[in-house]
Amino acid sequence: MNNPNIIFPAEWADQSGVMLTWPHEGTDWADMLDEVEVCFVAIAKAIAEREKLLIVCQDRQLLADKLKNCRTENIVYAEYPLNDTWARDHGAITVMIDGKPTLYDFTFNGWGMKFAANFDNQITSSLYKNGAFLSEVQYKNMQHFVLEGGSLESDGEGTLLTTRDCLLSINRNQHLKKAEIEKQLIDLFGLQQVLWLTSGYLAGDDTDSHIDTLARFCDPETIAYIKCEDENDEHFSALSLMEKELVAFRTLKNLPYQLIPLPMADAVFDGEDRLPATYANFLIINKAVLIPFYNSPKDQLALKQLQQAFPGREIIGIDCSPLIKQHGSLHCVTMQFPNGVL
Repeated sequence: MNNPNIIFPAEWADQSGVMLTWPHEGTDWADMLDEVEVCFVAIAKAIAEREKLLIVCQDRQLLADKLKNCRTENIVYAEYPLNDTWARDHGAITVMIDGKPTLYDFTFNGWGMKFAANFDNQITSSLYKNGAFLSEVQYKNMQHFVLEGGSLESDGEGTLLTTRDCLLSINRNQHLKKAEIEKQLIDLFGLQQVLWLTSGYLAGDDTDSHIDTLARFCDPETIAYIKCEDENDEHFSALSLMEKELVAFRTLKNLPYQLIPLPMADAVFDGEDRLPATYANFLIINKAVLIPFYNSPKDQLALKQLQQAFPGREIIGIDCSPLIKQHGSLHCVTMQFPNGVL
């Protein structure tokens, strides 16, 4: 049974701000820093026009000059050592407990110890200790549990959407069985049901199938998802099975979800390796949705489909071709905070 005093806000809930962790020469972005910073500036500008933007970085002064054309009064900087830029996974996950925002600081271990995360895993606690958040914000150390924001989709009403491949993967919480992990999720997030996808993946994805690359809540009755229609594409079978699972899922009112298909992004390769381009990796912010573009004719089709899901919001395309070169996209580099946090 869920805890009615805990709410895991949906991403479309009113936000106080978004966090970005900025790339620098000491990260894997070093060889393409100028290229990726163009993308980060575009994301920062779109966010800062609508809400606060917290930027974790190595050098505030250097960065402030690059963002001089943004709405600078909405930008706050915090300087800390960092390994990489995937704020979705090392950033705090916010819940409301008895109406007060509470930051959960789970362990981020580089997606099952694939990559170093010693600095990134300390960012949330450092931000909290140094007063980056409003005084009424609570903090809970959850370092006994490995969990990443990209693996969770909340409808804000007690339903969580996630994937077995990620949450049950080795080197995360391998000492726990599925039932034990589900109970922790229910208790921590005040849930009434957990919907587990067992199919679906993207080639080149380092996260073991984060849900935010595959299927996303748009409201409590609607899910946007990646649909592959090319039978010759390696993803066709797995994504077709995923679609069948989504069709079978039911809301808390025992109704089928409205499903909005997003196109499978054109294949992009780094040498022989396919990169995980996906239109599901969009970010919902106040009054807008930022959707990744990949310099493809499919960009506009994805935008049109997403406008169906968010008729009252502006849909803004941002070229995220640089981001997929490090195997992530737009949602992966951001973490939103609901009202009352920043």
